[in-house]
Amino acid sequence: MEGMRAFAEGRLSREALNRIGDLAVRQTIEQLEATGSPIITDGEQTKPSFATYPVWGLSNVAADGVAIPFADGHVRVLPRLTSGPFHYGIHADEYLRVAQRYAQVPVKQAIISASALSLLYPPAGLTGYSREAFLDDLLREHEADIRRCLQLGACKVQIDFTEGRLALKLDPTGELLRSFVELNNQVLERFSQEERAKIGVHTCPGGDKDSTHSAEVDYAELLPSLFDLNAGSFYLRVIPFLVGNLRGSLVD
Repeated sequence: MEGMRAFAEGRLSREALNRIGDLAVRQTIEQLEATGSPIITDGEQTKPSFATYPVWGLSNVAADGVAIPFADGHVRVLPRLTSGPFHYGIHADEYLRVAQRYAQVPVKQAIISASALSLLYPPAGLTGYSREAFLDDLLREHEADIRRCLQLGACKVQIDFTEGRLALKLDPTGELLRSFVELNNQVLERFSQEERAKIGVHTCPGGDKDSTHSAEVDYAELLPSLFDLNAGSFYLRVIPFLVGNLRGSLVD
């Protein structure tokens, strides 16, 4: 992150930033392959943020969007779209291409969900750019993010849906979560059954700085809606004190 901050401030060249990133990716891949894992990732080492990499550096976003509080008291603030049209400044296949340069085994590529990026649109709306137009652009760009990774040879594309449990924390009625699932399914339905077999969904309690934003939300509340997503696989991160609850829920 320090390298990216220095680059953004003009204190580091693009070439130097790329050298730092390549070294981090190569070392991460070597360490993951040393474990014997048949599939690896790049550890998202060169993303400015796992959640907002598509809009990093764009001129039509501000830094005062939705605030996400964490259990230890710190807050992460998402970007806010200031004007349309919405588009990605970078697609995840650019990260995948670097990882494949060093990997000796298949690579799984992580991307952010459409539902997370939907939070960039301001509640008050934008003059001349409706939410409906924004969602059309968002779904098209998110589909492209997945397709470009599949076409480049990703063995899996993992959609990060960390906001799943957060949605239940913000809206215990489940309406927000259902709207997120519906939005993500609008992208997934654009893919064939064979393609969806290579698309997975990851969810977690939202870790950041050794804290979480929604660990108190029981997975049992999320799983029924999570499995409504038309994905080929699911990746759930649990933390020790939740394992018992999750096992009980799955047994039931």
